Amino acid sequence: MVHHDAALGAAPQSQPAGRAIRTLTAESLRAFRVRGEPIPGLSDVLSAIGGELVVYCELKGTGTAAPAAAMLAGTGARHAVHSFDHRQVAEARRLAPALPRGVLETSYHLNPASSLASVDARDLWQHWELIDQGLVDAVHARAGRVVAWTANDPEVMTRLVALGVDALCTDDVATARRVLGRA
Repeated sequence: MVHHDAALGAAPQSQPAGRAIRTLTAESLRAFRVRGEPIPGLSDVLSAIGGELVVYCELKGTGTAAPAAAMLAGTGARHAVHSFDHRQVAEARRLAPALPRGVLETSYHLNPASSLASVDARDLWQHWELIDQGLVDAVHARAGRVVAWTANDPEVMTRLVALGVDALCTDDVATARRVLGRA
């Protein structure tokens, strides 16, 4: 299922509200509504977008690499996986060596590319506040890519583009389009 959080949010008169997603059946998850819409499965998302967009699948939790890698391998969609749990990224590499991978970080390593090297990942998903020219240069020197998350402020977006980040993760697509159109 495709959902950002580990537990379902509050919903009026909903039994699974507040419960951990991993404890629920697919049937109960499909019945739950977020802003009136059902929670989609990964196969639903892949079918809906076809080959138009790249799907970046965040592996959340132990044991998520195998089912995600298997499902992604069976599609024609462009895709990659990433995770805060670098063990899941390593498992994805073992199961599907050609699957593009990334690591999520909330800290600044002495060697910013070291976490990429440890799992042979391509993308460093770094929190935007910790991105500077040294980090971008170190990752690019390893032929990696820097993805800034979650940049919603136009001035921050402009600064990140000037630093040479390769992608922005944002909650404000309209602002990003306006900023990137100027960049």
